[in-house]
Amino acid sequence: MIEFKDVGVRRDGRELFAGASFQLHPGHKVGLTGNNGTGKSTLFALLLTRMGRGDTEVTLDRGEVSIPDSWHVAHMAQEVGATTQSAIDYVLSGDEQWYEINASLNDLSSVSDEQIGVLHQQFDEIDGYRTPTKAAQIMAGLGFNTSQHELPVEGFSGGWRMRLNLAKTLMSRADLMLLDEPTNHLDLDAILWLETWINAYTGLVIVISHDQAFLDATVGHILHVEQQKITLYTGNYQQFIRTRHERMAQQQQAFEKQEATKAHLDDFIRRFRAKASKAKQAQSRIKQLERMAELSPMMADNPFSFRFYEPANMSSPLIELTKADIGYSDTPLLYNANVQVTPDTRLGLLGMNGAGKSTLIKALVGELGVLTGTYRVSDTLKLGYFNQHQMDILDAKATPIEMLRRLAGKTSDAMLRSFLGSFDFRGERIDTPSELFSGGERARLTLALIVWQRPNVLVLDEPTNHLDLQMRQALTIALQGFEGAVVLVSHDRELIANVCDELFLVHDGQIEEFDGDISDYGKWLAEKRKQENSSDKSTSKKKSKKESKKFVSRETDNGQASNKAPDHSSKSKATTPTLSKDAQRKLAAEQRKLTAPIRREIEEIEKALAKIDGQLVTLEEKLADTDLYEEGRKSDLLVLLNEQTALQQQHSDNEERLLLLMTTLEEMEAGFE
Repeated sequence: MIEFKDVGVRRDGRELFAGASFQLHPGHKVGLTGNNGTGKSTLFALLLTRMGRGDTEVTLDRGEVSIPDSWHVAHMAQEVGATTQSAIDYVLSGDEQWYEINASLNDLSSVSDEQIGVLHQQFDEIDGYRTPTKAAQIMAGLGFNTSQHELPVEGFSGGWRMRLNLAKTLMSRADLMLLDEPTNHLDLDAILWLETWINAYTGLVIVISHDQAFLDATVGHILHVEQQKITLYTGNYQQFIRTRHERMAQQQQAFEKQEATKAHLDDFIRRFRAKASKAKQAQSRIKQLERMAELSPMMADNPFSFRFYEPANMSSPLIELTKADIGYSDTPLLYNANVQVTPDTRLGLLGMNGAGKSTLIKALVGELGVLTGTYRVSDTLKLGYFNQHQMDILDAKATPIEMLRRLAGKTSDAMLRSFLGSFDFRGERIDTPSELFSGGERARLTLALIVWQRPNVLVLDEPTNHLDLQMRQALTIALQGFEGAVVLVSHDRELIANVCDELFLVHDGQIEEFDGDISDYGKWLAEKRKQENSSDKSTSKKKSKKESKKFVSRETDNGQASNKAPDHSSKSKATTPTLSKDAQRKLAAEQRKLTAPIRREIEEIEKALAKIDGQLVTLEEKLADTDLYEEGRKSDLLVLLNEQTALQQQHSDNEERLLLLMTTLEEMEAGFE
């Protein structure tokens, strides 16, 4: 285990931690949280220093940190250099033990006969022949296709290099894994895959993340850094919030602000109930808003307090795509698109990586012309468009107040400074050139400039990528109060669930309404992956036989069998002994015995899923009763919603376990062939 005893750390003359004491055990999944600048990265650097790794050395001011000497650590770095190494080779290098053995087996010139046998034995013990398949599976989960495996790392963009870096980290055989913002450059389907991977990982994981849904799905402990203290909480992020809020509520001033924020959010819930048109989405949205109300005490010490102004003019529709084919260079990516944005639109776009969500966004804002069909916008349209490009084109030499003054005309400096303060630009940061800002500060400034212009349509393409938890919560509340239209693409499920009233699925060249909520989309993705894995199974087997030649040498340079290296992995048909029928029966029986526990567990989980499905159907019938949404029956509604949430979580957990078991069984059966 890792143990901190009365640890104190200073950096640059500032005390970050004082008297920190806690224990972390193998198998723990820990979320490391705290405001920017409180020392989360320093804690990572301290752990890496104690394990003889890392570029930044951190020393203790006082106290003691204990880590087992035998432990290995994997750390997801934040930068990936330009290298000509192939993507698959770069990912495989994350498994250092495999990589070293494989390199030796591919260069036998300096290896003795005795060492060759030992190397092959070690390679077999670490299941080295399956390691390339594992790397390919990780890359597929993170959004890479097989055609990208042999491309050089330097040929990928910065965001995709970070995915490669994450894949390399996940390949490690580490006892401790440190992940710093692993979801920042991932889309939603990759995040859902990563959640499954982390839950199956047997070592200790410590993750820094601003994605609340990701933390809720993966961690069982929260290590929170606040006011030079490090406190270990049991439970996921949502449970941590509740526990911390109970402490905050004991202080009267914080409690009063908490109650005011809760009243503000309750008003949103009442307004939504009055205009909800679909029972299932209404239930999902009410549940999410009730949960958002629980977050309100966290806002009591939130430095962000902005809101969107009421749009000046609006007509309907504001944007309209009709029977539109959309694509590039006369090649459609999306066909027959029909999308109408009205003042009441609260639309979330879902779809796998590369399905065309960003293409649709570009067509909606007019950046990309339609190939066929029509695109119309209202004369009253005032667009607020946020994407990565908008952040990148900020005037690098200008300060926040200079950029805002260009938009604000004769508005007083006092009002401009007050407005920027609501986005936490205060003091010297207001007069600092934007080229010196972090990614999070540039994202906040871009949003501030959009808000000032009073748009009536917000089109937001991954607005939370660089935002911390507090800013995400502030943005969510501000969007709930926005009185114009919203079109949103985001991997932040909390943001989608709390803001969007309807979901569109972009898939296979089509755009269609998604009949379900964000949790149903996760199930849809899992089913699609299952279908793809099934259809690709035979192809993968054939390919793995071809690719295996790349990783373990079988022959010498002149093409003759090596005198040094006996071939342990392949035997010719002439030398392969034929098993007798009795031996074949014994082998089959042994194989059935090995797979029997997995088959039994699969059967039990399938029965449990069928039972939960029946309970959910009964609950949905009860929740379809419109009388249940009357103000006087709030307690009855909450009981049913809580029961539904618990069942849905059980269903999700069972499905994840079932998919893992089925994959394991398929791999075992493939190994017997």
